[in-house]
Amino acid sequence: MTVIALIGTTVVPYNLFLHASSVSKKWHEPEHLADAKKDLLVSIPLGGLISLAIVSTAAMAFFGKAVELKSAADIAPALQPLFGDKAETLMAIGLFSAGISSSVTAPLAAAYALSGVLEKNWELSDFGFKAVWITILVLGVIPATIGFKPVSIIWFAQVANGILLPLITGFLLYLMNSNTLGQHKNNMLQNTLGLIIFAVTLMLSGRSLSYAFGLL
Repeated sequence: MTVIALIGTTVVPYNLFLHASSVSKKWHEPEHLADAKKDLLVSIPLGGLISLAIVSTAAMAFFGKAVELKSAADIAPALQPLFGDKAETLMAIGLFSAGISSSVTAPLAAAYALSGVLEKNWELSDFGFKAVWITILVLGVIPATIGFKPVSIIWFAQVANGILLPLITGFLLYLMNSNTLGQHKNNMLQNTLGLIIFAVTLMLSGRSLSYAFGLL
């Protein structure tokens, strides 16, 4: 379950909606594909590097130690052997950065997705777009303020992201092989790599669901 959560938080399905929508606002012609690829070559490795930094730091601080984390406040003392008196400050900066990035991207992706489902060509300045954005943000704040354990909520959300990932991957592979794309549709190598990713995420999602329903 934790493995699928790590995948879900690194390759977040809703970010695919966010990226597709934001790219369509910025680039419109096939000639812009080179610029889009450069954008991906920067953003994807950077996101992966951040995830690796988080995992490696957590492994150094918590692996093999009987540390129970009930909230973010429990993390800072465990990091003191690594960062000393600066542990609390660094933890606060990290949590603030993570919170800001999530509170912007998740509601934004939901607003873009709903705009597409309803066939509305909403812009960022439109009332409907802002209403969806704010509603999603408020719905995310409520559970954390009425007694639910934030760590458990975050973990559950990332597991859900990981379980949804193969579904989104399947749709992407289907769309990228559409004949309407002409010469820009997937080649054999891209389809092979895509199918490998689909198979791995499907296997992990299946195991996660099996554990959740007590089948394993």
